[in-house]
Amino acid sequence: MRQLLLSVAVAASLSGAFGGPSMAQDFTPVVYVNNSVVTRYEIDQRMRFMDVLNAPDQGAAAAEKALIEDRIRLAAARQIGVEVSDVGLEEGLAEFAGRAGLTTGEFIQVLERNGVERQAYRDFVKAGVAWREVVRQRIAPSVAVSDAEVEQALKRIVETPRVTQVLLSEIIIPAPPGQEEAVLRQAENIVANATSEAAFAEAARQYSATPTRSRGGRLDWMTVDNMPPTLRPIILGLQPGQATPPLTVQGAVVIFYLRDTQGELRPGAKEQQLDYLQVTFGDAASAQNAAAQARSCEDLYVFANGLPDQQVQRVTASQGGIPTDISVRLASLDENEATLIPRGGATDVVMLCDRTPVLIAGLDGGPVATASTEDGETVTEADPNALPQREQVREQIFSRKVSQAADAYLAELRADALIRRN
Repeated sequence: MRQLLLSVAVAASLSGAFGGPSMAQDFTPVVYVNNSVVTRYEIDQRMRFMDVLNAPDQGAAAAEKALIEDRIRLAAARQIGVEVSDVGLEEGLAEFAGRAGLTTGEFIQVLERNGVERQAYRDFVKAGVAWREVVRQRIAPSVAVSDAEVEQALKRIVETPRVTQVLLSEIIIPAPPGQEEAVLRQAENIVANATSEAAFAEAARQYSATPTRSRGGRLDWMTVDNMPPTLRPIILGLQPGQATPPLTVQGAVVIFYLRDTQGELRPGAKEQQLDYLQVTFGDAASAQNAAAQARSCEDLYVFANGLPDQQVQRVTASQGGIPTDISVRLASLDENEATLIPRGGATDVVMLCDRTPVLIAGLDGGPVATASTEDGETVTEADPNALPQREQVREQIFSRKVSQAADAYLAELRADALIRRN
């Protein structure tokens, strides 16, 4: 693995923030939001704050939009009686700073070195804490996740190949002392204009300082597991044709462009567990009638009413454990679809109730890999092929649905707000 990759720390590292001259304190009102005002100074402060965070949108328009939405969030909180206490605010400040591995005081020092006053940080966090409580009280109780949604999500995970290798291009721009900010701005401009592999390759030839510049920054296939743990999720978060944000390392700024990926399914992903209903009717006409009218396994039970138990069988088994004549028929069926199998004078109706990957069927209660440390302590090993537990998937779906509902509610509040410019 290239030495450079071993030195990449994080995509949005605070080490990428560089000091600059202080802004003049211009408190001229820019926009009114209901009964509150957003000033020019607040917009300047938010721009600098977003710059420190390496946010993708750092212009005045993005800062103004964020501040308007913060005013709306705070108003929504007040409307339902939510007030952020001093303790709650301090906890929020500590939580946010902790994401960068810093204490609140250390994070504020970083901000102040970059011309961001602590009040701008407090205002940002206060709006977030208040909105989180609004979402908890107003949005979350109305969101539910069904078992079917969880199963579908798990099936998508099983059916999606895990990316094991990536084909990257790189641009590495030296950032000598005193030129860091200019180089970062240059890198951001490169990312904004890298809309194709050809455009990225041209930028690499022009700006990159590595031997790969002669071939447009193109690297060979790289195994994902060999990447630094901090870089891995950044690359896996890309789709082919996308570039990373500028990554700051000691003395340089780095950009990666994802050209292609290779992957493989988890072991056993193609094995299935089938759930089917087999009903034996005494004559072909009854069997044909049941198969034609039943729209689900539950419906088929209605037609089987009154038949002896031995003529009604609900079976759940892996494909290899199902009789060949039935397994062959099931292979071509969709869920809740039926087929007929003649049995001399009788006829079987076989309906597929469910088709589940064996990995999901055996998800709960499977064996856990363990290892022992030198002092004899037993620890659990992470299995890269393991599926998330159902409750973990349920929480992910719940969080996504809550987030979508919260975004929709914020958009509704903004549409109803009285917003006017000075």
